[in-house]
Amino acid sequence: MTESPHATTTWPPDVLTLAIDVGGSGLKASVLDVNGQMIADRVRIETPYPCPPSLLVEKLTELKDQLPEANRASVGFPGLVRSGRVLNIPSLSRLEYGGPRDEAMANMWHNYDLASALADAFGIPVKVANDADVQGCAVVEGTGFEFVMTLGTGCGTAVFHEGQLLPHMELSHAPSGYGGDFDDYIGNATRKEIGNKRWRKRVGKAMKTFDGFLFFDRIYIGGGNAKHLNVTDLGPKAKIVANTAGILGGIRIWDMER
Repeated sequence: MTESPHATTTWPPDVLTLAIDVGGSGLKASVLDVNGQMIADRVRIETPYPCPPSLLVEKLTELKDQLPEANRASVGFPGLVRSGRVLNIPSLSRLEYGGPRDEAMANMWHNYDLASALADAFGIPVKVANDADVQGCAVVEGTGFEFVMTLGTGCGTAVFHEGQLLPHMELSHAPSGYGGDFDDYIGNATRKEIGNKRWRKRVGKAMKTFDGFLFFDRIYIGGGNAKHLNVTDLGPKAKIVANTAGILGGIRIWDMER
């Protein structure tokens, strides 16, 4: 019998965690030891489109089968997830990468219990959380109010207070104040359209806007597009973090999530 994905479990001292990062363009996974070290090389496949829930479960199971056995799994997901259920997923609600929203696909994803589906497929407990939440678990220092912003297909956000992961909020869908929401304002499609120089200025404006209502002590910027930023332009509160945090946060989230 498969345990509930949110069951309280006593883990062995040498617990192994299957860490999965679901991205709009790629699906990545590895297995981590108790210290966060990868015990196998990371595996990656392209994210298929269209990608209904059943196909994602199938593809993630294929990744799992290429890796050593684990005791539990953590999945970073690029959308709004609460209690393992998907409430909103912009990137996978499209028929093609970067295409327009497809209502039928969006409806297939809405309220889908991804954690339970993966627990059944994997045969181990599974925790599914927003990818920015997972990445933040790997990088926050645990002091004060810390904000995580991931730059990829869209803009992901996560908030922490004194080392505690707070309930996920889709802050990137708030009006940016410059036309559209933050997801569009500094998303990857916009970066390609306006070029890196203008896009970097937009990221700076977005940071100031977020700080204006969050009053964060630190901001950590990750995701695939963080490589296009200049850390010297971001101010003393900011730190650019490695994209591998999307995998490594898979351990700490078991301890940090409420």
